[in-house]
Amino acid sequence: MTQTQETGQITGTKDKDYNIIWFTEQCLSNVLRLETYIKDAEREGDSDLADFFRRAQETSRKGADQGKEMLKKRI
Repeated sequence: MTQTQETGQITGTKDKDYNIIWFTEQCLSNVLRLETYIKDAEREGDSDLADFFRRAQETSRKGADQGKEMLKKRI
């Protein structure tokens, strides 16, 4: 079975570029979502969980920054 995939003819964006854009957006979205989780943990007095989410947030922020740098080089 042959699988037909969109490779930029429809969107005007090559898959590899779209993938970087998607990845960056997901990282940024995760940073925002984790802010809510941090506040929830703090409200419950669970500093261990809040710190866990802060570390995850920082990792997502780094991923977003790396994605933005990759986009600057390619687009």
